[in-house]
Amino acid sequence: MNTQRENLIQAWIASVLQSEQFEINFLAGDASFRRYARIKLNNKTYMLMDAPPEKEDCAPFVMIDEFFDQHGVRVPHIIAKNLEQGFLLLEDFGDVVLSTLLNEQTVDAHYSQSFKQLIQLQSIDGSAQLPAYSYEKLISEMELLTDWLLPSLHIQPTSEQSALIKRTFAILANAAVAQPQVIVHRDFHSRNLMIIEGEQEQGVIDFQDAVIGADTYDLISITRDAYVQWNADRVYTWFKQFYDLLPDTAKQDRDFEQFKKDADLMAIQRHIKILGIFVRLFERDGKSGYLKDLPRVMWYLLEESKPYAELAPFMQFIRETVLPKFEEKFGRYEVVA
Repeated sequence: MNTQRENLIQAWIASVLQSEQFEINFLAGDASFRRYARIKLNNKTYMLMDAPPEKEDCAPFVMIDEFFDQHGVRVPHIIAKNLEQGFLLLEDFGDVVLSTLLNEQTVDAHYSQSFKQLIQLQSIDGSAQLPAYSYEKLISEMELLTDWLLPSLHIQPTSEQSALIKRTFAILANAAVAQPQVIVHRDFHSRNLMIIEGEQEQGVIDFQDAVIGADTYDLISITRDAYVQWNADRVYTWFKQFYDLLPDTAKQDRDFEQFKKDADLMAIQRHIKILGIFVRLFERDGKSGYLKDLPRVMWYLLEESKPYAELAPFMQFIRETVLPKFEEKFGRYEVVA
């Protein structure tokens, strides 16, 4: 790490906290150029986000954090910022990630809290602040499957198969755009929710990619998490719990059966994208940690698509052409009853 940057950090923190007596400890990294450090001064801790401006733009993070904070979303308060240098000093949420506390006994209570917070997030009008999760964006995400997964399995679709894939992607993108459009966190799952000491509300992190999109998207992220799997009946119970919390406007001409279909189709769009992303993280970025989760994501796709006749031709292509090579290369998901 370059010492010039270290010196800049030290000087900035000293000026913000008006003391040189702080400790600084850098934390393990994530999937970007951002780094985090815990700053300790007189028994009080803070988080430093170090985002070198030539590599990372933290303006979107700051804009969304401040907007959410003003509207009562439990995001870290920004204590100080210097965007020219790429430094932010944030409230410290601690180290307890929701995913570490979930089991058969605890999950219902934790998810009930998550759903309440999600409904509150969706009640905020963010259309002037956030970009739309557009039809084009939804399609380009699903194309990660054809751009990364299929080539990695040496599958070259025929022109008929390509047309079928295109038609199916259009069905899924149209279904997402037709749902009530609200603020979507985009990564609302148990690794991005924190349990804060002495608080009922869960701390929300990693929201810088927020958009305006389908009201089922974040529900899917948390209940059909790429990293953890729950019994299907239980997931549908959560869908119903969430549906009951929705405002009346979101239930107009949309009974629970329709909502369930909306959620399933949204999940299928997301899992098609994730299959591509996890392969890209490995092949382009050298990150192999996600490969073990690929079989689970494929399993979700196969399961969720079963009730929907309009997806049957595409799923036949997945089962017959893709699945044998996929299982040979990435393994098979063993279902937990």
